[in-house]
Amino acid sequence: MQKFKLELLLHIMGIGSASGLFFNDNSLFLISDNSNMLYEYNMTDKTTSKISLADSTYTGPLENIPKKDKQDFEAITKLDNTLYIFGSGSGLKENRNSLAHYNFKTKTTQAPTDLTDLYLGMQSFGEISPEDFNIEAAVNDGTIWYLFQRGNGPAQQNGLFTLDGDINEIYFQIIYNPITLPKINGAQASFTDAVKVGDKLYFIAAAEKSGSTYLDGEVAGSLIGCIDIETVKVEFTQIISNKNKFEGITLYKDKGKSLEFLLCEDTDSDATESDIYKLTIDK
Repeated sequence: MQKFKLELLLHIMGIGSASGLFFNDNSLFLISDNSNMLYEYNMTDKTTSKISLADSTYTGPLENIPKKDKQDFEAITKLDNTLYIFGSGSGLKENRNSLAHYNFKTKTTQAPTDLTDLYLGMQSFGEISPEDFNIEAAVNDGTIWYLFQRGNGPAQQNGLFTLDGDINEIYFQIIYNPITLPKINGAQASFTDAVKVGDKLYFIAAAEKSGSTYLDGEVAGSLIGCIDIETVKVEFTQIISNKNKFEGITLYKDKGKSLEFLLCEDTDSDATESDIYKLTIDK
């Protein structure tokens, strides 16, 4: 059993359905799966700023977007000074195939990239049906991108895509490894986010009593785990909650013998508030 401590750290107003986060210096960047906004929370001033991720042709709402229309931003990672924010590709919805970009040094965005061809190629390579396909986590390591397939569809197919190439060219060498995760309270756990620390991929996974990538289900809990990058084997999993659906993880502090992560929770509601938790685990 992995020793851990989970505690509520922040309560942020104005952000709902948090689905991913990234900590940098004193800023906490958050995305929401029903919003076309990137949120930057200053942890000293306790203030929040909003950055639109929509392209110039978009005319719909930017927040609390209806389920059928949302871009479903679920994964966020960094390359150099740019944040890359991935749509999930789930639910047979083409509007969920966008990749947004934000440079946090120049504070500028660029036009979203269409990931449709890449996602179709990943489905074919991984032998994942469109009904099962659901990208929920992204990790960058130079030219290597790790994209996590969430197994909350009918086939419950969790997996890890390793892509080697230029994200702006959308041309990659692809490796796919199916990953087996345990159940939580009788429901299959499935990937919701991940972060790289050293030669490990630390991930979180949530369990819902649902067989759909589109429809939410009753939450059965969340766990943390670790994958060795070299062997692509799960080293451990540890249930950290029997009630929370954690959807985002970012490294907060590396204390040598222990790691502190920040987690965000998606409550699957219209409430415009988010709880941020601190999770401490031994290395």
